[in-house]
Amino acid sequence: MKMLIAVAAAAILAGCGVEVATTAATAASIKKQELEQGQKTMQQMQQKIGSAMQQVQERDASNDK
Repeated sequence: MKMLIAVAAAAILAGCGVEVATTAATAASIKKQELEQGQKTMQQMQQKIGSAMQQVQERDASNDK
């Protein structure tokens, strides 16, 4: 009887560990996606800023003529 209780307790605790590991892996995956999206947004903003700076320089060059 004690052996059965010990095995049942071990199975329950092992199940909790798997759930925690799965939750941690899911959270890590979500964070990775957020990071990738943030990097993509940053690249887009850098391109827009670069374009805006180029337009300003072109206007300045045309005004200097």
